[in-house]
Amino acid sequence: MDIRNVAIGFLLVLGILILVHEWGHFIVARLFGVRVDVFSIGFGPRLFGWKRGATDYRVSAIPLGGYVRMAGQDLSDIDAGGQKPTGAPDELLSKKRWQRALISLAGPVVNLIFPLFLLTGYFVIKGNPYPKYMDDPLVVLSLPKDSTLIKAGVEPGDKITSLNGVSSPTWWTISKGLAGQKLQIVFEHKGETRSAEVTTAGMQVPDLLFGYPPNRPIVGSAERDKPAYRAGLRRDDVILSIDAKPINNWQEMVAAIQSSGGKPMPTTVRRKNQTLSLTITPVSDKNDKGESVWIIGIRPGQEYSFRRVGVTRAVTSATDFTVGGTWQVIDIVGKLVTGKVAAKQLQSVIGIASEAGQAVQEGTFAVVTLMAALSLNLGILNLLPIPILDGGNILLLTMEGIRRRDFSLSFKERFVQVGLVFLLMLFAYVMYNDVMRLLPIHS
Repeated sequence: MDIRNVAIGFLLVLGILILVHEWGHFIVARLFGVRVDVFSIGFGPRLFGWKRGATDYRVSAIPLGGYVRMAGQDLSDIDAGGQKPTGAPDELLSKKRWQRALISLAGPVVNLIFPLFLLTGYFVIKGNPYPKYMDDPLVVLSLPKDSTLIKAGVEPGDKITSLNGVSSPTWWTISKGLAGQKLQIVFEHKGETRSAEVTTAGMQVPDLLFGYPPNRPIVGSAERDKPAYRAGLRRDDVILSIDAKPINNWQEMVAAIQSSGGKPMPTTVRRKNQTLSLTITPVSDKNDKGESVWIIGIRPGQEYSFRRVGVTRAVTSATDFTVGGTWQVIDIVGKLVTGKVAAKQLQSVIGIASEAGQAVQEGTFAVVTLMAALSLNLGILNLLPIPILDGGNILLLTMEGIRRRDFSLSFKERFVQVGLVFLLMLFAYVMYNDVMRLLPIHS
């Protein structure tokens, strides 16, 4: 991967998200009249910046986060700067606890709503994305055994030329669901035009009346420590066949892997203008439900087209992404806590930098969706009640509110130290796994 793409992606994605997060703290602190001494992107020595009013806006040497240093912060805070509170009215500790809690809450909240504005703006300017295959003619590739099209004489390779009076239908035509409908179809079968009435009645999955769509099995990414990468499969490869059987879509590929029984699979792929032959041996793993499945370690890629939409539709699409992404992150965090998902699957800045580089290579849509997803992750994770995180600070303020007096400075320091040690250990573990995945021994 081009190191320039990695650098550009990392600075663009993580830099903006940190800026947004710290801006949330900053704007609410100023709203409550707290003086902000430093607004920093990064930690460590100051590289450059400017001073406006009482605030020094700076970029610091270590690009692994950022902070807002407020006047009169608690000395237990790692970014307090060692300046003792004087009791001045514009200092943080002079404000009520609920105000300080809202200042801590503001950063994560801004991260959670940022994708809504980012995606809405992108969809208004660029359009609403949808899979490119949706514009393809409605040609049947394969049919489930309970599809009523089989009884009507439709076979793989037949083209639907009319659907309920709509001529030349595409996969977009049937994208809104078919359950409970009676459909009049005209189709071409071996050069002969036929017509029939079909229905989804009795089908286990009504939306598969016409079979799976032609979503080509494009490799979005291949994990370095998994069979696909070791066998030579790479990003943007298209899987053409497995065991000499043509593969028309992602679902057929998954079915072929599951039916392999872990045996080596002769696989034909297309890489740009080349056709390559590889042998991939699936390994057993657990899916999200804890079930044993065969995997090769790839994620799907997708080709997109864009449809111009108005502001209302753009907001709706952005909201769907934001809400769905938020619940997905919450679900993953829950599985991490319960042990259903291993911590080694997390990514450090190394993994994020790699993802960002790939996104830059793919284009603006990939960058925007990555930023949106990472922003949601940053928001949710910062709300966890772990000392040193915003959620930990809110927890501490809540406990002080319940007992109606502050904890001692030594208690707060120990509280922060526990969180710092925990996060450093987790950071080191996750980074170790990222590095191991990149080593040649795993290739």
